[in-house]
Amino acid sequence: MIDTILKGFPVFLLIFCRITAFFVVVPVFSSRSLPTTFKIGISFFVSLIVFSARGTGVTAPEDLGIILLIIRESLIGLLLGYMGYLMFMAIQTAGSFIDIQIGFGIANVIDPMTGASSPLLGNFKYMIALLMFLGMNGHHYLLDAIINSYNWVPLDNQLLVKMMDGSLSDFLVRSFAQSFVLAFQMSAPLVTALFLTDIGLAYLARTAPQYNVFVIGVPLKIIVGLVLLLVLMPTLAALFQSLFNIMFESMRNLLTMMGNSP
Repeated sequence: MIDTILKGFPVFLLIFCRITAFFVVVPVFSSRSLPTTFKIGISFFVSLIVFSARGTGVTAPEDLGIILLIIRESLIGLLLGYMGYLMFMAIQTAGSFIDIQIGFGIANVIDPMTGASSPLLGNFKYMIALLMFLGMNGHHYLLDAIINSYNWVPLDNQLLVKMMDGSLSDFLVRSFAQSFVLAFQMSAPLVTALFLTDIGLAYLARTAPQYNVFVIGVPLKIIVGLVLLLVLMPTLAALFQSLFNIMFESMRNLLTMMGNSP
């Protein structure tokens, strides 16, 4: 019995490293409002489930080579969680673009989810997206992704070898660029309308100098921005649904890049 525990503990440790690294980065579970004990506890129990299903017949080296395996497994969890985090950050980036145009850029607030300073409208859209994500049981899909990652990238994977050819780095850079493109697309209607408002104010300043454009412009841009946001609110559901589909597709492509299809 003791021998079985001693042989299985290093394998459980490797599984625990991947799943803990995933929960440190991925949206919802990485929130600062969640207690650390909860994060460690759910990582432990999910690792126990994975170990009982896939880790019983696996052996881990008992020398210093296990340190390299710990780094490799932690890297897999971080990369997988990073793909989910990246798409949620696209929402806040889109909010930042809108805030700069509407004039809310100077009124950043502290985001309780991440602890960082975030834009007002970006934080607003992020909360809506988070509620929709939980409403569609997205957190269950995230748990499913990390558990099924062992079908694509088992414990005896060759991640570090695959990182050497640069294909993984290229995929991450393209995903990062894709998140910026999505942020531009999400903010384009409001940013374009506010830019046209600026042009109208510039014409007003040239044709009627007696009007103080700075006094008129600030409330006018806020009114235009909030009215357009109200008009576009019904489209957010379809927009975020498309974004979540892209997120899960990116996670699937990353698993394909790191391992092989089951």
